[in-house]
Amino acid sequence: MQATVRSFDEATRSGTVFLDDGTVLEFGVPAFDAGPLRLLRTGQRVNLAMSGGAITYITLSTFPVPGA
Repeated sequence: MQATVRSFDEATRSGTVFLDDGTVLEFGVPAFDAGPLRLLRTGQRVNLAMSGGAITYITLSTFPVPGA
């Protein structure tokens, strides 16, 4: 699934994304730390992995999501 970064806090390594339908979802430290990223910027396109309605993995749209 793809989304756009709405916000990212470097101190907490968590943030929010907009899905393509405008839905806002939060992601926490576990989802961010699962990927290879060091930071995100507002407006960046990202790929997500989800489980049970929660984001479990987030990375740039140019990087593959494990298991996809």
